[in-house]
Amino acid sequence: MNQFLFSMILTELEDAVGQENCSTREIDKLTHSVDYFWLSRLYADRGVRMPEADYVVSPKNAQEVSAVLKIANYYKIPVTTWGGGGGTQGGAIPVCGGIVLDTKRMNQIYQVNTESMYIECGTGAIYRHIEDAANEKGYATMHYPSSLTCSTVGGFLAHRGIGVVSTKYGKIDDMVLQMEVVLPNGDIIETSPSPKHAAGPDLNQIFIGSEGTLGIMTKAQMRIYNQPEERRFRGFLFKNMTDAFRAGKEILQKFKPSVMRLYDQAETGSIIKKIVGVEKDGAFMNIALEGISEIVAIEERILLETFARYGAEDLGSEYGEKWWKEKITFFYPGHALDLPWMFGTMDTIAPFDKIEKIYWEMKKAIESNFPMARFIAHFSHWYEWGCMIYDRFIVEEPPQDPMEALRLHNQIWNCGVRAALANGGVVNDHHGVGIKLGRLMKEQYGPAMQVFEGLKKTLDPNNILNPFKMGL
Repeated sequence: MNQFLFSMILTELEDAVGQENCSTREIDKLTHSVDYFWLSRLYADRGVRMPEADYVVSPKNAQEVSAVLKIANYYKIPVTTWGGGGGTQGGAIPVCGGIVLDTKRMNQIYQVNTESMYIECGTGAIYRHIEDAANEKGYATMHYPSSLTCSTVGGFLAHRGIGVVSTKYGKIDDMVLQMEVVLPNGDIIETSPSPKHAAGPDLNQIFIGSEGTLGIMTKAQMRIYNQPEERRFRGFLFKNMTDAFRAGKEILQKFKPSVMRLYDQAETGSIIKKIVGVEKDGAFMNIALEGISEIVAIEERILLETFARYGAEDLGSEYGEKWWKEKITFFYPGHALDLPWMFGTMDTIAPFDKIEKIYWEMKKAIESNFPMARFIAHFSHWYEWGCMIYDRFIVEEPPQDPMEALRLHNQIWNCGVRAALANGGVVNDHHGVGIKLGRLMKEQYGPAMQVFEGLKKTLDPNNILNPFKMGL
């Protein structure tokens, strides 16, 4: 691209979104080249520039997004959607340059509909803000991830995110009713007015989890719930994880707690000891029960009787209440994993008959092949059929050379994820795929990958939307 053509395209983008909402400043391009992906932060720490956009645009609605995409299609310019920049998989990094489309001006809250129990909002809204809007009316969104205060509605939808009360209320894809989406060619569509129907496949689920590769979500109706009359916590200590899994599975055949989090011995003895104060050896599990007080009391009785049969030590409510109070503290400076360490969260998910084996196989694969790495995990989102592992590796002294650090980082990820795949897990549960794990998508799906590739080729024939993400 020559300077004249660059300038001509710039004026077209300015015409689409307003001159003040279109930037080519170095500082704006730089800040949109580093998200929470470890490699992007490593490069910044080592003084190496990540790939940067040519233009940063901030549309305010679907019509302006449509205008930007029509310009991009004409000139065959890549477009990468950017929300809050809190992603860990490099999904928002403009690896091919082009346009970064920052969604945060699309932050309007259009209505809080207490009749049909949803909030309609722009996907650039920070989730904390729509939670506040629900709270003002006496309701709650029941989506409380660690990045609640800094990530957008669209960001959570893009990688199929999840919050701490998911065992009762579900993932983000369970919480959305209808969406407005701009297709790669600029067409604006709405998905079905009801998320449950027999009028063909659910269009919501085509775009949710697609990480900006198939379309740009611009508006969404997100469910709201009554505030629980009561929320009770209970902490337990299991002698081993096998008993904890069996106890958890049995409880989920009877009722759904809102929080179920099981920490392995390593994480119980480190993070939980430091923040919650559990000093004993074992596997700590925190349970929260919520809803109508009479029902909560019955559930608590059943919980105590069930867990006692599996040898769980009842730690009372104190540890659970402290965990709830500190649930986001785990991810703040001074507590969160951070540079200069190398680290990664290899969250996967599987049915109950596979999940514990996956844990041990991943732990063995990483610690035997990379003796400099520690492996810790907890199991934070549970279903009647299985649960997920929030497993992490930690290398306290990674290589100083950026290329050597990148190589080690990718080798550890390949090793851990392949161990999960070989034993019945998936590439990822709720952080997404991005550029970090795209190479492993074909290993999970095999011939089924052609379904994703077919959608991409049909909807985005010029391959402008977030190229090289998700293996597409």
